[in-house]
Amino acid sequence: MAKHEAVLPAKNNKKKLKNNLYEAELTRLEVELVKMQEWIRAKGLKVVIVFEGRDAAGKGGTIKRITESLNPRYARVVALAAPTEKEKTQWYFQRYVAHLPAAGEMVLFDRSWYNRAGVERVMGFCTEDEYREFMRSTPELERMLVRSGIRLIKYWFSVSDEEQERRFQARLKDPTKRWKLSPMDLQARARWVEYSKAKDEMFGTTDIKQAPWYVVNADDKKRARLNVIRHLLDLIPYKDLTPAAIKLPPRQKDDGYVRPPLSDQTFVPERY
Repeated sequence: MAKHEAVLPAKNNKKKLKNNLYEAELTRLEVELVKMQEWIRAKGLKVVIVFEGRDAAGKGGTIKRITESLNPRYARVVALAAPTEKEKTQWYFQRYVAHLPAAGEMVLFDRSWYNRAGVERVMGFCTEDEYREFMRSTPELERMLVRSGIRLIKYWFSVSDEEQERRFQARLKDPTKRWKLSPMDLQARARWVEYSKAKDEMFGTTDIKQAPWYVVNADDKKRARLNVIRHLLDLIPYKDLTPAAIKLPPRQKDDGYVRPPLSDQTFVPERY
């Protein structure tokens, strides 16, 4: 059994993963992610992880679970807004390349340059020539990134029509999640088949051996998160570099220091 092998019951498509099992496994895998990050730092690796897929498929939640225990100085999330007027005049990949990692870093793209093959293609935000050039350039760009020493990992989150509808409805009812439903999300729902065709064409060109697409069954969010983390740990072999136990030094002795009166400070009101 691998060092981070899961000890979970076999998947049952009719039952959700119990919360206590999910939390226990997630906690264990988070420890392994910290070990993996220390290995990446120590060895000067450069890791790029691309998260793409259907709207409401759970990309953001998975990214959050991966990064919440990691050092944010070395694990960055890139979620770019729509390009500015200036960026629209640049080489298409330029604003993404600016976020590529240095040695010892891991960068997670919450959507990426593949916007051109998805939303831009379906919604007509790019010309046919721009789309065709993207499809020609992307495999070569990604091969170049891999040759340069970057480890490029691409995940596609797949969710059924029925499950996406359920999640959209849940967002409508939750005031803390309504911001997640953009006009583009509504169009994605209305143009389900068009997005499916665009994804199939994208896979046909960009599913290359140097950087293949890994498809995530995301109908069950908890299982999807655990499966992606496990898969990521398998893709980046690492060793445990956990340092020896740290002994805290003694606290500095009080040599007569007098604090200023508390009345000189402004405190947050204690309302709870």
